[in-house]
Amino acid sequence: MPADASLGGKVPAVNDRGALLPAGALVLNAFVWGVSWWPFRELLAYGLHPLWATVLIYGVATLSVLAWRPQAWRGLLKYPALLLLLAAAGLTNVGFNWAVTVGDVVRVVLLFYLMPAWSVLIAWAVLGEKPTPASLFRLALALTGVVIVLKSPGAPWPVPQSAADWLSLMGGLCFAVTNVLLRKLGSTPSESRMLAMFGGGAVMACTAALAGMAWQIVPAPAFQAGGVGVAVGLCVAFLASNTALQYGAARLAASTTAIVMLTEILFASGSAALLGAADFSTRTLAGGGLIVLAALLAALAPPPQTGAK
Repeated sequence: MPADASLGGKVPAVNDRGALLPAGALVLNAFVWGVSWWPFRELLAYGLHPLWATVLIYGVATLSVLAWRPQAWRGLLKYPALLLLLAAAGLTNVGFNWAVTVGDVVRVVLLFYLMPAWSVLIAWAVLGEKPTPASLFRLALALTGVVIVLKSPGAPWPVPQSAADWLSLMGGLCFAVTNVLLRKLGSTPSESRMLAMFGGGAVMACTAALAGMAWQIVPAPAFQAGGVGVAVGLCVAFLASNTALQYGAARLAASTTAIVMLTEILFASGSAALLGAADFSTRTLAGGGLIVLAALLAALAPPPQTGAK
C-alpha cells in the first residue's frame, strides 16, 4: 500500500525541474493502486480469491527483496518491533485488496483514506504527539465525512453496511498504524522494513485466507490458466509501483508525497466510473469531499513535534 516508502533520513533538496521525475514516480504508484481493483476482480473471476492473490503478489515481492538483500531477515531478529510493522502492513493489504474486490470502489477508497484521521490518535499514543487544534479539526472533518458516507437513507445509524465497509475501515486504520510505525522504526535498516512490509502482506493474507477457509467464507485456491497473464502483470505492476514509491518519496518532502498520493482517489474514481464499479451518489460525493479535504489539510500541515509521553 502507498505508505511512507519505509525510508529514513533527510529528503534531499530538488528544484522544480528535478522534482518532475520523483513526482511522476509517485503518480505511477498511485495509478497502480488506484486501478488495482480491476485485476483483482479479474483474478477472482478466474477463481483466485483476493486474499490468495495477495499471498501470490507479496510472496513474489518478499522473495525479490531476499534475492536483493539476503541478510534483510536478520533485522527482524535484531528489531522485534518490526514484527508489529509486518502485522500492520499485512492487515492493510488484507483489508484494502479484499474490500476493493468485492465492494463499491469509490466508497472503499474513501473509507480507506480516513487514514490521516486515525493517524492523529495513533501518533498520540505511540509517538507522544499531542493533537493540535488543527489536527483535531481535521479529525472531526474526516469523521463527519465518514458519517455522511455511511448514513444510508434506510439505516437509523451511520454504521458500516457491508463486509467491504468494515474491511476498508480496518485497512485504513492499519495503514495509519503502518505509517506511524515506519516513523518510529526509522533507524532500522530500510531493507528489513521493506521485507517486513512485503512479508506481512504474504503472511497475514495467508493467515486470513486459511482462517476464511475454516469458516467457509474464503474458497480454497483454484486458478484457471487464463488468468496467469493477469497475475504476472499484477505482480510486475506492484513491484514497479513500490520501486517508484521508494524513488519518489526519498526525493520529495513528506507533505508533497502525501498530496501526490491522493491522486490514487482520482484514478480509482475515474476507472470505476468508466467500468461501472461505483455508485456516485450525492451522499458519497459530499462525505468523500470532506474526507479528501481532511487528508489534503493533513498533507499541508507542518511536521508534528514529538513530545515525551
